[in-house]
Amino acid sequence: MSTTRNSSLFDRLRVRSLRLNFWLQSLFILLLALVLFGPIVNLLIWTVTETWYFPHSLPTQWGFKYWHQVFNPYSDVSSSLLTSLLIAVLTVLVCLLVSVPAGYALSKQSMPFRVFWMLLFLIPQAFPNLTVYMNIARLFYDFGLNGTLLGVILVHSVHGLMFSIWISVAAFSSTDPMLERASRNLGAGPFYTFFHIVLPQAAPGLVASCIFVFLESLDEFTGTFFVGAPNISTLPLLLYTASMEGNYQIASITALILLVPSILFMVIIHKFMRPEMLSKLGK
Repeated sequence: MSTTRNSSLFDRLRVRSLRLNFWLQSLFILLLALVLFGPIVNLLIWTVTETWYFPHSLPTQWGFKYWHQVFNPYSDVSSSLLTSLLIAVLTVLVCLLVSVPAGYALSKQSMPFRVFWMLLFLIPQAFPNLTVYMNIARLFYDFGLNGTLLGVILVHSVHGLMFSIWISVAAFSSTDPMLERASRNLGAGPFYTFFHIVLPQAAPGLVASCIFVFLESLDEFTGTFFVGAPNISTLPLLLYTASMEGNYQIASITALILLVPSILFMVIIHKFMRPEMLSKLGK
């Protein structure tokens, strides 16, 4: 009888413990979801809000009035979006021109001072961005590059080269060296071997590096603010201006425009970044 009671008591305690663990896990998941998705939900609400005043917990008037303002052909958002896309595309091209030959060379273990050159591209990330961009803006002012499209592209390229170089090195390091040697042994020249044998193998990694640089340039605020403002207006600058003016609807729609390509491109990156290439990062 005593054993039966002890067993029954143990089962009850076990059930209560399982229930407590379940509710604690559910509470943790709920809090985590609020932290992760709460700001995004609030952002989405502001995009369709026309009137929202304290102490109302939800907007008093819903609508798409501000969406029409944003996508008006004569609005600042349309011109800033085109400028942001142009700068991002040109930044990708500049980074590719540097990172493809540099990444191929740095992927060779026999290159002198290889570690030094790779660490050199990390230096801009070793200091606060504000300090780096303030000094770049001062140098660009002496060369007349402040407030110009070229100056903004260059400052974005400096920041994007870190992603581009390191991912390109990993991409070229993951290629099969035996195919390159076989091509050379069969009489192919170095340029033919590079463009027809090596480059196609490294293409997925290079595409991933382009996407990283594009997104980094599209979202860059500090460098554009110090080098390009007030002549160059991009979406992050417009978002900052709208937020400071209290126009949260325009700011939220602008933030959503910046968020959508980030999510789409991250899905593409997940496809192109192969495990064998990721294992070569930093090697």
